[in-house]
Amino acid sequence: MKAVITGATKGIGRAISLKLAQNGYDLILVARGEDDLNALKHELTPYRNAVVIHQADCSVKEEVYAFLNSTVIDFSNVTVLVNNVGIFLPGSLLDEADEIFEKQQHLNLNAGYYISKFFGKKMRSAKQGHIFNICSVASKAPVKNGGSYSVTKAAMLSLNHVLRQELAPHNVKVTAFLPGSTKTSSWEGTTIPDEKFVQPEDIAETLFTILNLSKGVNVDEVLITPLDF
Repeated sequence: MKAVITGATKGIGRAISLKLAQNGYDLILVARGEDDLNALKHELTPYRNAVVIHQADCSVKEEVYAFLNSTVIDFSNVTVLVNNVGIFLPGSLLDEADEIFEKQQHLNLNAGYYISKFFGKKMRSAKQGHIFNICSVASKAPVKNGGSYSVTKAAMLSLNHVLRQELAPHNVKVTAFLPGSTKTSSWEGTTIPDEKFVQPEDIAETLFTILNLSKGVNVDEVLITPLDF
């Protein structure tokens, strides 16, 4: 069992990395910070899994393809892809600089598009696999002061639907997660109590449960929100 996780060192990505490592998965972890990658790899050592790390800024197409075209990473038998990398830059769509939208588009949509095509083709040939796309409640309805973020996350959910449509006949599953307010680095400095948030571990636990469902079922979407935020 081998999984690829982007944005692996923080928040949701980190929680998923830990959960899968604890359950016997070999991991290929992608993130921007090399020090964070090395620290996470060291933390996973007790589980005795194979862990390969790759430093890349997924907002840069060339760096994404450098990862995908790397000859030192064994991509055979990858059965799980978690498209987790993303960014939230608050602001009014009408008043922001174009670069605010473009940065979020590159990370929240384009990276998932490139990476899903690469592994989707491999899974299609192998007739097995599962792609998880970490979207957002903003994929369904715009969040206040997050116009561009909402646009890119809505597009990510659409990408999820297209991937599921194209891959289902080949026995490949595709699932979208739509979390509400989740306690990640985006909320650094908040005075809101931790227990008010969705926890990254909640998403990791749910993802692992989905991986262990019967072969003939696909969970299309998971909407997971705080009880009383």
